[in-house]
This record gives sequence, structure tokens and C-alpha cells, in this order.
Amino acid sequence: MTASPSPSAPLRLLAVHAHPDDESSKGAATMAMYAAAGVDVLVATCTDGSRGDIQNPAMEGQPHPKRDMAGARRLEMDAAANVLGIRQRWLGFVDSGLPEGDPLPALPPGCFALQPLERAAAPLVRLVRDFKPHVILSYDENGGYPHPDHIMAHRVAVEAFAAAGDPARYPDAGEPWEPSKLYYDRAFSPDRFRALHSALEEAGLQSPYAERLAAWLEADAEGHTPPQPTHPTTTQVECGDFFEARDDALRSHRTQVDPEGFFFAVSPAMQRKVWPWEDYSLIESRIPAELPETDLFAGLR
Repeated sequence: MTASPSPSAPLRLLAVHAHPDDESSKGAATMAMYAAAGVDVLVATCTDGSRGDIQNPAMEGQPHPKRDMAGARRLEMDAAANVLGIRQRWLGFVDSGLPEGDPLPALPPGCFALQPLERAAAPLVRLVRDFKPHVILSYDENGGYPHPDHIMAHRVAVEAFAAAGDPARYPDAGEPWEPSKLYYDRAFSPDRFRALHSALEEAGLQSPYAERLAAWLEADAEGHTPPQPTHPTTTQVECGDFFEARDDALRSHRTQVDPEGFFFAVSPAMQRKVWPWEDYSLIESRIPAELPETDLFAGLR
């Protein structure tokens, strides 16, 4: 089945994320912009986020996340999706947690990162065939940062992009559908962080990015520092008018995001002046592509 949109049908974008909150820290302004323009935007969340630690000091001691972290994060995800104007689906896997220590402990049995690839990818293949996206967004091979669930989310997204159009693969997962384009998100683009760092220093403000920039090539074993991205930016989507929506969506994830923290160090107004884009790398296109691009749907409109 071809992925060419009919003139009357909306374009469709599927973003594959590891945990609730990842959609709001990676590509959120892009999704909000496209949704506002009439694109059908769907986030597939691979895991329930149940092993996430409370990252916001204001939420310490709150009974709901301590009793039922997955339930708390489900409510947060609903709020964030409403802010962005998008739809969201759970793929049904259990959060693997971020292993810490030396040596690193084993991952918990049954978690997402330990699933066989075909088992982990099957729900996403079914979703692709049902939703019929023209474009899929995912992480690079390092998962954006090397959390085991992010790496597995990358693997299942690549598998679904490759397999969803092949009737011989996953034969019980619905009628085949072949997406047209696969992108990797570059939320951790060093160029962007350098630009924001310089803008803060020029304004006489303290930058939280200096340490990250200095240590970029020394990703720690516990996966807290993203490695240097290996794929070039091919596509910059100008979406600065939706930076406030992105920030509000992030704040919706109250257990995971400190509203006084790293993500909010640069005002939306300053970001619009310095870096009004979100960055992507086009990894595969089944339609002719001319690079660089300013639109994830270039060649499809």
C-alpha cells in the first residue's frame, strides 16, 4: 500500500517515545505546530514510566506517585497531550529503569529493554498499519541518550518502519502500510546548546550548559550524559511560536520535570531569536528528498 496522501486526507505524523515526558522534551514544539496546522499527530509511548524517579523537589512526598507512579504519569501524559493538541497511545511495556552503579545491575525481568525485538516491535507495527503515518520520528542508535528503553525505542521504530509495509512480516498485525520518511530527533544537538550557551553568557546570565558542552565526548557509563550525535542535521523545522506550548507540556510531567530546572534556563523569547528550530536527521526516504529541508513532509504535500 502506498503512503501517498490523498488531497482531502490529512498528513499523519507518528513520534515513537520511550517514556511519558520524552514527547515533551524532544520535538514537542514541532508536533504542536503541525497539529495546529491540521496534521494528525500521534505519539506512541513504549513504556508506562513506572520506574521513573521523582525529579521535581516539589513533588517529593506526594502520595500518588509514591503509591502508583505509572498511574501518576498516565495523568501527566494526558495533560501534556492536551497542551500539545496531539493524540497518544500506550504500547503496553514496563519501564526498564535506568541502571546505576559500578558494575551496572541487571535490568529487571520482563522490562521493555529485555524483550525480543519482534515482540517489542509488534504493537508498533500494528499501530503503524492502523494509523498509517507518512512520517515517523524516533531516536538515534544511542537513544538520544543511552537509557536502555530509549535504545529499544529506536530499535522498534526502525523495525516498524522497515516491516510495516511488508505483508510477509507480522502477518497478524493488520493490512500493510509503508511510511514514506524516517527521521531521528536531534534534541541534543551540540550546535543548539552552543548557541543557547553563548546567548546566555552574552546577556550576562548563568548558563547551565557549560559542563555539558565540556563533557560531551565523555558520556558516562550510567547514561546521564548524551554522547555526541553521529547523524547530521538535515531538517530544521521552524516552530518557535510553539515553544511556550512545549514548556507547558513539559511542566505537565510534574513528577519528572523541575519547573526551575535545566529545560527552562533560556526563555522562549531568547530561543526564538537564537535557535527558533527543532532539528532532525532524515535517515530514510522512500520519496525523492532534497536536502536541507524545512518541513518533515517535504515531498509529500
